[in-house]
Amino acid sequence: MVVKTQKVRLYPNAQMQQVLDELCDYRRYCWNKGLALWQDLYEQALILDDKKLKPNEYTVRNELVANKEDWQYQLSARTLQLVVSDLAKSWKNFFNEAQVDWGKPKFKSKKAPRQGFKTDRAKIVNGKLRLDKPRETKHVWSDIKIKGAKSLEGDLKVVSIYRERGHYYASLPFEITIKHKKKTKSKTAVDVNVGHFNYTDGIINTLPKQLSRRYQKIKHYQRMLSKKVQDSNNYVKMRTKLQREYAKVTNIQHDLIQKFTTNLVNNFDTIVIEDLDVKGMQMSHVASKGLQRSIFGYFRQVLTYKCEWYGKELILADKYYPSTQRCSECGFVKTKEDKITLQGNRKHNTKHNEYVCYNCGAIMDRDVNAVMNLLALA
Repeated sequence: MVVKTQKVRLYPNAQMQQVLDELCDYRRYCWNKGLALWQDLYEQALILDDKKLKPNEYTVRNELVANKEDWQYQLSARTLQLVVSDLAKSWKNFFNEAQVDWGKPKFKSKKAPRQGFKTDRAKIVNGKLRLDKPRETKHVWSDIKIKGAKSLEGDLKVVSIYRERGHYYASLPFEITIKHKKKTKSKTAVDVNVGHFNYTDGIINTLPKQLSRRYQKIKHYQRMLSKKVQDSNNYVKMRTKLQREYAKVTNIQHDLIQKFTTNLVNNFDTIVIEDLDVKGMQMSHVASKGLQRSIFGYFRQVLTYKCEWYGKELILADKYYPSTQRCSECGFVKTKEDKITLQGNRKHNTKHNEYVCYNCGAIMDRDVNAVMNLLALA
């Protein structure tokens, strides 16, 4: 059993649109109130030096439920429950030393471009989304039309609904049974680069021309946005255009990655990729924008869960594995001044995209050499 999530577009009527807006605001209210209470209880425990007073999910939830206002009973009780659960997870991740990049939970703003809420009592009825109806609601309840779902079969889990750019979307996680793919007895390796992925069957372009045009529009809209008065009507309109372009870019890139990873798990049993330190590479400010646009992290995330789903083997090469510096013909590894960099090699006057072995004299494309070195790990 696996959980497969689908993003769908919602088309609520006027009444249900108001319901969704109120629930988005209610989640933000519960989060901010729960976070403030959590911090107060934590400070109190430190002052009194009593570990038993430290807050947890149950104490914060019970406090918020006990002090509910009358208007809160007109909204879904599950929103508050799931907010506190998410808040507890955020604090747990913040104090987890293994997740050094996880930031401290922050208060949510009503000016954030995305607003949303969660519910674990939603149902799919006749191809429509039905939310749990509070007893004291003032709205006329109805099912919400959805569009974009490939399949609505399986056990529906916690649904995330959010509003972005004036539209409503939902993430529908279904617990389903997926059969393993047939064995092909083939193996491959993927060398990720800025703008393209190299593997044994060829090259995948991750920054096609249509994306270049989108990035030009984004650059233009960013300049126009900087000239507008913040929070004015013209500012909001220009920000909406900018957000729309970003969404189109994301959809194009995700479509490329989804198709490429599906092709990999269909045709190969063993796949080798590099365990890159993308964040550290971006800190160098060398091609950092290209690294960010190449979505290496998303590629690894998608490939990981698809390999688990379909019974394929994914091998991660160590981040210090010299796939670029090692000769795939004789095994010679370049060191110090002989290394290939993004600028090539000044000592030997070689280009950044070519590999010249100083031991056996082999000359080949740098990315092809890297793929063969990664393939050796399989």
